[in-house]
Amino acid sequence: MAKQVKSYLSPARWALEPEESTFAPSSRWSNKDMDPVPPSQRTWTTWNYVAYWISDATNAAVWELASSMLAIGLSWRQALPAIAVGHIIIATVMVLNGTIGARLHVAFPVLNRSSFGFWFSYFSVISRVVLSMFWFGIQTYTGSECVYQMLKAIWPSLAHLPNHLSPGANITTAGMMCYFLYWLIQFPFMLISPQSIRWLFLVKAIVAPPTWLAMLIWAFVKVPASSGFFAQHSTLTGTNLSWAWLSALNAALGIYSTLAVNIPDFTRYAKNERAQYVQLIIIPVAFTFCGFCGIAVTSAGISLYGQVLWDPLRLIDQWDNRAAAFFASFSFVLTTLGTNISANSLSAANDMTVLFPRYINIRRGQVICAILGGWALAPWEILASAQGFLAFMNGYTVFLGPFAGIMVTDYWLIHRGRVDVPSMYRPHGRYRYTYGFNWRAVLAILFTVPITLPGLINSINPKIHVGRAVHLFDIAWLFGFFVASTVYYVASTLFPAKETFVDETILDDTASAEDEDELDKSSGSVEKGR
Repeated sequence: MAKQVKSYLSPARWALEPEESTFAPSSRWSNKDMDPVPPSQRTWTTWNYVAYWISDATNAAVWELASSMLAIGLSWRQALPAIAVGHIIIATVMVLNGTIGARLHVAFPVLNRSSFGFWFSYFSVISRVVLSMFWFGIQTYTGSECVYQMLKAIWPSLAHLPNHLSPGANITTAGMMCYFLYWLIQFPFMLISPQSIRWLFLVKAIVAPPTWLAMLIWAFVKVPASSGFFAQHSTLTGTNLSWAWLSALNAALGIYSTLAVNIPDFTRYAKNERAQYVQLIIIPVAFTFCGFCGIAVTSAGISLYGQVLWDPLRLIDQWDNRAAAFFASFSFVLTTLGTNISANSLSAANDMTVLFPRYINIRRGQVICAILGGWALAPWEILASAQGFLAFMNGYTVFLGPFAGIMVTDYWLIHRGRVDVPSMYRPHGRYRYTYGFNWRAVLAILFTVPITLPGLINSINPKIHVGRAVHLFDIAWLFGFFVASTVYYVASTLFPAKETFVDETILDDTASAEDEDELDKSSGSVEKGR
């Protein structure tokens, strides 16, 4: 027995064997989930992407994003354009980066090496892992609220369950019980392959939208638009209004700025690159409409309950109709579950495969995310207030705006779509740059992230005054994206990394090996072959 346990705990027991066709020199650098997706697994069609984004748009975080804008003083006339403009911008970046994944069939963590350099790419990957696990915890807590409302609809006395946690914990005993229950519900879905999880999005796209429409109709029936929704006005004026609107725009950009960076993780499964072009239309349309629903129902809640219930589950908590509360909560359970897996645990898992490819594949990475992201963080603290939620969303954009800008600029403007895929898997290949660092990307990061950090610090601790630097944080994604793009483009144009330029895209390992052999003869530093 002891021998079996020792064998089970041995690292060799968990080592993953590389595919024979891999471009990497050894199992230390790649595994099956990291390698380019073979044709047989490219199964995502246009309708899969439509279902994906409809299901993702109808989740509690999108509702909270829209309704929390009312909580900080904006009117619906100001909040809705912020949501629309933000998602038009994000959709454009999503398609630009998504096309790269659909053409090359390579995941973000590997693809990123071509612009950041083999070793510096780990900075963006590790940042993405941390951010994804934060967001995983946020969505898990939101899912636990849905479970609480479902159980309370069946068992009303749950609301009176004795609380044995301190008031400052921002969660009750019942809340913690529901959090654990939801965590258990979503865990089995994290073991489904990325190719098969697309069917969950289809189910979500069928079930969730009718629930949102029903809640929208309920809002207009209970509170006529003339006296509720359309009568609501902003409580802000002047520069306060301007900066609040920009902050709302930044939050709209931030909610899916993660996927704008790592969308190749999903578009690499596309049947062809045209299949994902639909994102340019479906993202702004779906998210703006869902934002409208969130704002309208929250406005009705202000009239009915005398408070800004920016969290839809807290609004449902006010309902007397237990059947309606149960089915609405069930819909939010389903949509939150799918969003958490697709946007967070799968993203974190893809990144982890690059950090430890010999031992972590996508399935194992999701298990790690479930344990660390689900319990090591305290999402109930972040969601304790509308201000805290927006600050959290803005915090994302400090890093992700520059990452997206560098990726778009490098592929489309600097290399003009001509890259060497096999070299992305080799630590001493074409994309080694200077000791594994593309100093142009480093420079772009240094020109953006540190400048917005004072505002991020102030959002975490308002007692730390940073002056007008806080306003730069309000536009962190836009600032980071455009400044990083400009700096990277200028540096790459004035000081081009000539060794990374090829005449045409290289997908074949033989062509790449021959090309690198020439580099090896001239520099003596390039690793040849596999």
